[in-house]
Amino acid sequence: MKKLGLASALLLAMTGAQAYQVEVQGQSEYIDNTVNSKNFTGAVQGTYYFKNVDSSKGPLAEAAFLNQASNASLAYNYGEYDVNGIADQNTHTIGAKAEAYVPTKYVPVYASASYSNTIIDNKDHKADDHGDRFSVELGAVVAPNFLVALGYTSAPNQVAYDAFGILANGVAQAAQEQQTIGKDQDAITARTKYVGAIDGTNMAIGFETNALFAEKNAYGLKTDLYINPALSVGASYAQANGAVNNKEAWGVNANYFITPAVAVGVDYVNVNATNNAKTDTQTVGVNAKFRF
Repeated sequence: MKKLGLASALLLAMTGAQAYQVEVQGQSEYIDNTVNSKNFTGAVQGTYYFKNVDSSKGPLAEAAFLNQASNASLAYNYGEYDVNGIADQNTHTIGAKAEAYVPTKYVPVYASASYSNTIIDNKDHKADDHGDRFSVELGAVVAPNFLVALGYTSAPNQVAYDAFGILANGVAQAAQEQQTIGKDQDAITARTKYVGAIDGTNMAIGFETNALFAEKNAYGLKTDLYINPALSVGASYAQANGAVNNKEAWGVNANYFITPAVAVGVDYVNVNATNNAKTDTQTVGVNAKFRF
């Protein structure tokens, strides 16, 4: 009976559950530099929501945001990066994060805290590296489905990636941001997020902006068109004035929920180096999500 119950629960999750409390996602990116096309990353993240998330309210990809679902997450990222004359290294980044939405009589208040730890295993006779990164945010849902948040990030070691940023925005933007904050160690962050229905259609639109202010600054913009609750296409742009070589990146992506519990996606990012042709970069990524 226990086996039958487990099989039934799994079948329900695979074929169309409208509520979930756990999400597991995986991602891998192939990195093509001008002088090396053998680089790649792999990442996994698990998120637990403290209450069931109703995925019937709008775009499936934004169910947790639309529900203002408080949660806790763990993430791990692995990368192999080898560019002749610049770096030959394996990178491990682990992270923990918590997000909370607290209702008030005025507006829902948002708060988050995260920690990431990066270990770089250098293969080219350089010393190995090890860095920590701490971040906190405080904000509010100032209008329906419109979040505004300010934060503070500290990265005492210059090589400290955001484990969750890699999964959310890709390794290219995460590297830009890491190089920018590495110039100062401390930074102020700001971001906004909005998801809204397009009147008279089954479609929706989403926008995200983010900024990081340190000795140098970094900016990002992402937009997604939800053609229906299951299918979306999007575009992104990022600029990092503090990045050593790759200051601008643009990308496109597509994501599809095969069922309300299972999703797959692809993305492409192009980064043009400003002063070192070796680091001209293109990335192609694939990802998958499973909810139950």
